[in-house]
Amino acid sequence: MEKPVTLQSQGEQMIGMLHLPGGKGPFPAVAIYHGFTGTKVEPHRIFVKMARALVEQGIAAVRFDFRGSGDSEGDFANMTVSGEIADGIRVLDFLQEQPLIDRTRLGVVGLSMGGAVAASVAGKDERVKSLVLWAAVALFDIFEKEEELLRQARELGYADVGGNVLNYSFYEDARTQEPLAWAAKHEGPALIIHGDEDPTVPVAHANLYYNAFPGTKEKFIVPGADHTFNRRDWEEKVINKTAEWFCNTL
Repeated sequence: MEKPVTLQSQGEQMIGMLHLPGGKGPFPAVAIYHGFTGTKVEPHRIFVKMARALVEQGIAAVRFDFRGSGDSEGDFANMTVSGEIADGIRVLDFLQEQPLIDRTRLGVVGLSMGGAVAASVAGKDERVKSLVLWAAVALFDIFEKEEELLRQARELGYADVGGNVLNYSFYEDARTQEPLAWAAKHEGPALIIHGDEDPTVPVAHANLYYNAFPGTKEKFIVPGADHTFNRRDWEEKVINKTAEWFCNTL
């Protein structure tokens, strides 16, 4: 079963889609966090496919738009990493409130900046039993390297990111974020997936996460893959590996 759902985070509505297996439950569940300028669908509907693959394995999934993204309330201009971490924790609250969900068996998967959010949530919140990162940002100075956008933000107070207005406060907040330090506090299993031809977040970020996690961990590199696994065989490898990981660790 797939049904639209809503929740409130810091006074604003978030819109999502809950995927539930057939049967009585309770089911383990995975929260899926999208990337910078992304949505609960992501390119080539990879998040929809991921959620459905989990359901086939008897695992529930929920996809949400962070506040200011997709269908959710809020303005992208006001988006910060701290705000998305708060949203991510609120999604775990939502899962725990569902009668068909096993509140002791929660996982998180995050893509790109959503991966940094996922790592931070896993370090902050012991409810995250298992974690998967897709092409995850490990160091937020990656945003500082977009020099023209940073110049705009400093001079105008905002940057124009492909039509998305982004306030300078995003950069100020990002400089305070330490996802690797939070990753080191997550003692549960962690899978790091990355394409070795990722032009957006270098594969070196995967190595940083692998070294940070203290518990059971695995690094899965997809040869030739780009940032969002934009080829059918890359997508299948990522989805199958992720589903297998959660089957074994939740």
